[in-house]
Amino acid sequence: MKSKLLLFLGTILLFSCGSSTNSDAFISEASGRYLFNADEILEVYFKEKVLYIKWRANDELKPLKVNDSTFYLAELNEKMIFNTKKEVINLAPKKEHEGVIYKFEKLGEGEKIPSEYIAEGDFTNALLAYQKIQKKDSLNPIIRQWTINRMGYDYMRKREYENALEIFKINNKLYPKSSNTFDSMADAYLRMKDTTKAIEYYKKALAINPENRSSKRQLKKITKK
Repeated sequence: MKSKLLLFLGTILLFSCGSSTNSDAFISEASGRYLFNADEILEVYFKEKVLYIKWRANDELKPLKVNDSTFYLAELNEKMIFNTKKEVINLAPKKEHEGVIYKFEKLGEGEKIPSEYIAEGDFTNALLAYQKIQKKDSLNPIIRQWTINRMGYDYMRKREYENALEIFKINNKLYPKSSNTFDSMADAYLRMKDTTKAIEYYKKALAINPENRSSKRQLKKITKK
């Protein structure tokens, strides 16, 4: 155990003795936004030729430079290997990865993730971004029906009904055969006092699943009035 600790400390010391600055060519090629996951960004930038990373709430992470293309990020406990030709960052293989290859792909100029489009109120491009994820990986947790639905109801709780409806529309486009997506749209229309549309979409939900209890209950309540 002691020998492993000394080896680790020696390795860190060796890394820290090298120059932390980077070439102009590397800075130009490596700078940018990378997909940490389908809806989360890892941003690489440089100050005085030193590499920094912005990730989640961390605005200024400073990885330890191992060599001209490899950096150790303590916050992830990972070595990041830049392949600037392929515009990707690979994580170095390690026991904990169990043979899985992890890589962060660089986003194109002006390209955004779904949550960024939604924050801007650009639901059209948010849908396109979600569809791109769905096409690439239909099981990605970012596009789970219940995850998106919950986002819509979060807007509902804040009384942002139009935003909620747009989120439910996205979910409906992604899952057009789901009774639940129609039921959620109907809920939004009902909150917006558009009873005609609410009835229409509760009926659509029931056409897919006649046993949708929420739609049956709401439709009965509306038509009684």
